[in-house]
Amino acid sequence: MALVERICWALLGLVHLMPALALFQPALISRMYGASPGSSMFLLLHHRAALFLVVLVICFWAMARPEVRQMATVAVAISMVSFIVLWRGAGSPPELRMIAIVDLVALLPLGYVAWAAFRPGTSS
Repeated sequence: MALVERICWALLGLVHLMPALALFQPALISRMYGASPGSSMFLLLHHRAALFLVVLVICFWAMARPEVRQMATVAVAISMVSFIVLWRGAGSPPELRMIAIVDLVALLPLGYVAWAAFRPGTSS
């Protein structure tokens, strides 16, 4: 089971990799979101990339350290579920559909790590 958990954490980290890379490769922001460099939206999305880097680090930390998995589960769930809820609330904009699909699919490994982190008898 430990290997499956680590694989799930790695998958969750990979979901957040591309948006996190935008912190170091700002041109990705224009490609992924269509924001113009120098605009306030670009700056906000650049900062968003830093927050995705935090989620990425949390995922890989949880992969290696079982004692952080409960906190990591909550952080990743907030990141993914909030986007899905906001996307649906905004009328499911088609230009963001792929992000929503990826997050929806990633709920499977998230569900597994949540079960593993919070199941009775888990001391992590």
